[in-house]
Amino acid sequence: MQGRLSAWLVKHGIIHRSLGFDYQGIETLQIKSEDWHSIAVILYVYGYNYLRSQCAYDVSPGGLLASVYHLTRIEYGVDQPEEVCIKVFAPRRNPRIPSAFWVWKSVDFQERESYDMLGISYDNHPRLKRILMPESWLGWPLRKDYIAPNFFEIQDAH
Repeated sequence: MQGRLSAWLVKHGIIHRSLGFDYQGIETLQIKSEDWHSIAVILYVYGYNYLRSQCAYDVSPGGLLASVYHLTRIEYGVDQPEEVCIKVFAPRRNPRIPSAFWVWKSVDFQERESYDMLGISYDNHPRLKRILMPESWLGWPLRKDYIAPNFFEIQDAH
């Protein structure tokens, strides 16, 4: 079933894939990584002026990584703002997604956390560096194929 935003995107020739609706009835769309920046600008101009949250997850061991953006269209006098969930998938080997920072500044720390935990590089992010783990940390702790270092062996070696 196609939602309101998906129908508008189709009408204007903007390529995407509808993923249906979540349990709260929020429309979910898949956008190709290479199209994400231009579509983010279009969504902002269309009225999605608030980025509620951004997160990322590992779809499956050895599979794709996903960056998820929850956007809200806040308008004066509207009690029930329109929401949309955008999913942008990236290959595990070289996960690169255009940063949404220049559209929604509030995504700053959230994209940094996704980089830190899953290794997704957000192109054109002004401060993309680790935010939770030390700079010396090796690997991406929230990937399903991540093997944590054995700290007991490290301590015994000292």
